[in-house]
Amino acid sequence: MKELETILRDRVLAQGPIPVADFMAECLLNPRFGYYTTRDPLGAAGDFTTAPEISQMFGELLGLSLAQAWLDQGAPAPFTLAELGPGRGTLMSDILRATRTIPGFHDAARIWLVEASSTLREAQKTTLATHAIEWVEHADALPDHPIFLVANEFFDALPIRQFIRQGNGWAERCIGLDNGQFAFVTAPPTPESTLSHRLPDTRDGDLVEVSPDAPIIARTIGEKIEAHGGAALIIDYGDWRSLGDTLQALHRHETSNPLEKLGESDLTAHVDFEVLAMASPSAHTRLTPQGVFLERLGIAQRAEALAAHLDGEGLQSHIAAHRRLTHPAEMGTLFKVLGLYPKSATPPPGLEP
Repeated sequence: MKELETILRDRVLAQGPIPVADFMAECLLNPRFGYYTTRDPLGAAGDFTTAPEISQMFGELLGLSLAQAWLDQGAPAPFTLAELGPGRGTLMSDILRATRTIPGFHDAARIWLVEASSTLREAQKTTLATHAIEWVEHADALPDHPIFLVANEFFDALPIRQFIRQGNGWAERCIGLDNGQFAFVTAPPTPESTLSHRLPDTRDGDLVEVSPDAPIIARTIGEKIEAHGGAALIIDYGDWRSLGDTLQALHRHETSNPLEKLGESDLTAHVDFEVLAMASPSAHTRLTPQGVFLERLGIAQRAEALAAHLDGEGLQSHIAAHRRLTHPAEMGTLFKVLGLYPKSATPPPGLEP
């Protein structure tokens, strides 16, 4: 993407080093050359594979957790069934298939997808062709109804800023030019009041990442849940509190230099779940490893039932998918689940208060 390199190089030359967040936003969302606006990034032909693409079990169990939360809150109708960053629509398709026998669930559901990519919207239309779907670009445009929402590998793609502690100040890590090539540089330290709460648990030289958009989106979702009812399942890789450089690039399923292959690589960073939980005015669950969450929902029994109809390569692939989703050495521990729910309600199944 030479055009995107030129845009960013000209910007740096004009205004000096730019924050990592600005660099990520341009690489991912530039209207003409951004990674998400120009391609379908998923699957073997793309750059990464998400849990719904690995096995139908993932979406089925998330759907049943949301459906039970809906029943526990009195089966409100109508309600919004929403997904942030729905990819090809595979996860929502699995959710809808798993919940089709829940009395009244589909009749009451109004399906909304939060998706900015026109390429992925077309894929979602195909996957979900038998369902009535509404699209919006931002979570704050979702209706003010009870909302049951899933966000799988959504927050990791939001642009981040990076700060390095220096004394009681924070030096922002930016991207500039070195001999005509993009390179990381450090701005002079400033107090940075938004990070004052991190002084007790960090030392000189520690790097902390901040996503400007993440708490805004979490607050929006939490406000809707607390005001109207519902629940959210947020699944992503990360931990309770950010510490260290987690910015990474993926190109054709291999890690690459985030300052190269601009617009051709997926850029992500680990999610700071504490920020999401604290931003939401609703109640939040304990942060739970994905493997534990899925086992609580009965993935072992579901895997056994599906295996009874498989043999040969199909069976081996199924076993591998189960392991990949749940084993601590695979996605089971790296990926975490955070639930949001009304303070007057109980947590979604699989999660603890």
